Amino acid sequence: MNDNGAVIRKGQEWRGAPMALATVVSTWGSAPRPRGSHMIVHADGRFEGSISGGCVESDVLQRAAEVIGGRAAHVERYGVADGDAWEVGLPCGGEIAVLVQPVGDAGFAPGLFDRIAAESARGRALTLATDLESGVTRESAGAGDFLNRYDPPRRLLIVGAVQIAQSLVPLAQAIGVTPVVIDPRGRFLTVERFPGVELDDRWPDEAIAARFPGESTAVVTLSHDIKIDDPALVAALRAPTGYVAALGSRKSQAARLERLGAMGFGADDLARIDGPAGLDIGAIGAAEIALSITAGMVAGFNARR
Repeated sequence: MNDNGAVIRKGQEWRGAPMALATVVSTWGSAPRPRGSHMIVHADGRFEGSISGGCVESDVLQRAAEVIGGRAAHVERYGVADGDAWEVGLPCGGEIAVLVQPVGDAGFAPGLFDRIAAESARGRALTLATDLESGVTRESAGAGDFLNRYDPPRRLLIVGAVQIAQSLVPLAQAIGVTPVVIDPRGRFLTVERFPGVELDDRWPDEAIAARFPGESTAVVTLSHDIKIDDPALVAALRAPTGYVAALGSRKSQAARLERLGAMGFGADDLARIDGPAGLDIGAIGAAEIALSITAGMVAGFNARR
């Protein structure tokens, strides 16, 4: 999964200014960044994103300046075999091909940043196609086009503002997943207990449905209150949620599946619920349980990718 969110936001923020967009379109060997990674460059030299983790950015900035100055879109190739590999290359041993295109009708149209952002806000991915010969990106794909999928940012909707949630929040943030804590119980859901985190005091089914959970969203229920947890699971199962988990024992999981089955959910739906939540690492205590849930979430996301 590529983290191009900051690049998309800069494309919108810098609207109207001359810009170029660099994209990793091929990788071989130990490439530092995956296919589809972006770097956007403003005419004044500012840039956002990365296409090699620092190995060839300086050279790409020069190519971007040339494109902003009128050069056509083109593909640059970098690898350890380059004569100046340690200066402009990939000493890690990999090779990459980078498309450098103008932001405009002859390359990446500015409106595409808005399309990506709009789909992301609704929890949906958008795939764009680029003709590497012309350097033009569009929504309709042709034969041989380079396809880049833009997934919404990963989110974790935590239902139940309990102690485990307090440990789970920083773990999610550390791996680039944005947490939201949902709990209608005001005494649990406080800024003092969850500083700097988005809090939602609506009933979980409403709070979850309003966020259009898709493959990049995880829902984990922790409250131990079926009046809170069950509606959250119903909302999560009614959407293409990427990871769904519920805290509790195997006995409580069996009872939970029976209740949800009585609501009309089939075996395939119920199999989506990771319960007891997380990987079995013999966790003891809130912090270790949070760690096991984080690991289970990552495994769930990667399995769907």
